Amino acid sequence: MTDADPLAGLRGLHAPTEIQFWPPAPGWWLVAGGVMLALVVVWLGKWWRRRLSKDRKRAALRELAAIEARFRADGDAAALAVNVSMLLKRSAMTRFARQKVASLSGEAWLEFLATTGNNPAFTGGAGRILATAPYRPGVAVDPEPLLAAARGWIQQAGGQAGG
Repeated sequence: MTDADPLAGLRGLHAPTEIQFWPPAPGWWLVAGGVMLALVVVWLGKWWRRRLSKDRKRAALRELAAIEARFRADGDAAALAVNVSMLLKRSAMTRFARQKVASLSGEAWLEFLATTGNNPAFTGGAGRILATAPYRPGVAVDPEPLLAAARGWIQQAGGQAGG
């Protein structure tokens, strides 16, 4: 046995290398990729809903123009009011919960239109005719304010996304 110190062959203490900020560990790349994917999916969903909303609004406005053209051709005011009410009901059911809208009629329907469209014409103006026109044949309707109120509701509430 030699008298040599067994610890003499060991290296001295050394500090580990400093941890670098870049490049991140592979797990962080996976997390970043997942976050990016989630953001893209959310953005695409919002874009799609906005597009559908604009398409629904354009379709409803085209149908309103067709209703107006039929009224100009035949002059049937009661049919105008009934058709406008039906169009607004269909538009409301695509925008809001069907269970909330489908059963509305009379004053509740007018209040819903006034509230969601932020337009008092349905509760205190030309839109009031929508509650009674289907039940009163030959009713006198002022078409311009009614069509303006319906057009405003479609643009304000009928085409919004969400619910």
